[in-house]
Amino acid sequence: MAANRKIWVAAMVCAATVVGVTGCSKGDDTKAEGDKKPVASATTSQAPVDPFKGLDADAIADRAVQAMKGATSLHMVGDSKADGEQMKMDLALDNKGACTGKMTVQGANADLLQADKVMYMKGDEKFWQVTAGEDGASAEEGKAMAELLKGRWMKMSGGNAGELADLCDLNALIKDMDKDKSDRKGMTKGADADVDGKPAVTLIKKKSTGETITMYVAKEGEPFILKVVEAGGDEPGTMALSDFNKPVTATAPPADQVVDPEKLG
Repeated sequence: MAANRKIWVAAMVCAATVVGVTGCSKGDDTKAEGDKKPVASATTSQAPVDPFKGLDADAIADRAVQAMKGATSLHMVGDSKADGEQMKMDLALDNKGACTGKMTVQGANADLLQADKVMYMKGDEKFWQVTAGEDGASAEEGKAMAELLKGRWMKMSGGNAGELADLCDLNALIKDMDKDKSDRKGMTKGADADVDGKPAVTLIKKKSTGETITMYVAKEGEPFILKVVEAGGDEPGTMALSDFNKPVTATAPPADQVVDPEKLG
């Protein structure tokens, strides 16, 4: 359905900006010695070790992409504009196919769930009306669709799942990050930043088309990408990534709460 395409475009606007940063270095925990020393020594703080010391921005970006390849799960929150419309998503997914979260398109909301390789979607009334309209249905047909699916999950197996199933494919999303290595070349370092309480190095790339992409890479632990911001251009957006390698639980909804379009003819 057309809504699938728009949702995918929104997700990819966010995810595509992530194309290009990951690493495999671990942060070092440096502790000051607790020996008995003069007061002057005790009050002297030691500068934290920089895990990216001696690396330029492009090399840090390479490390970030490699680190992302090792992530077994993550939580991504995106806010972007595609086709002139503001879209948002909030998804937790893992590399085994579990996926759960929600999306907002044109002010309409839908919950997403993928369990046992089957995708389910539960939208509010406005969402189904918008979806029906994009598929060429009349307003009356849209209302009928919204009534049929009110409070229920639509099963989106096989061809019905379309690109939404790809959105919940963590392996494919991470693979896309490394598809075009030129996307993370020619970057520069910005001032270090704090992303949700985590120290991060800032990488900036100004594209010839006018957009500026800013990536924030974790300086502690694995150098995962914590945030990506694309400014300027027609499709600005922000993607925040967190909860790396945390379990994602996704359970299929009860059968009496599911509508299967294929059985409806």
